[in-house]
Amino acid sequence: MKKTGTVKRGGGNPVLCNSCGKNLKVVNGILMEDAFEANKEWGYFSNRDTEVHHFNLCEECYEKMVANFIIPIEVRKKLEVL
Repeated sequence: MKKTGTVKRGGGNPVLCNSCGKNLKVVNGILMEDAFEANKEWGYFSNRDTEVHHFNLCEECYEKMVANFIIPIEVRKKLEVL
C-alpha cells in the first residue's frame, strides 16, 4: 500500500495497495480495512545490502500471493486482542 504522505488525524492521505492500487478506506487517520505490511532491511550477503523495502497489500492481494506458496504459511490464532 502506498501512502502519498503521512496519514494524519482529522484528514488523510490515500493509502494504496502496492499490488492492485486499491485505495483503502481511512477515516480520521485510521485505516478501516486491514492490510498486510512488510518492511525488510536487507543486510550483508544480499544484492540489496543497506536497502530498506516497504510495501503493503490489501487482503485480496495478500490471499492471491500466499495461494502461490509451495510451503503454506503458518497460521496461529490469538487468544486475546488488546
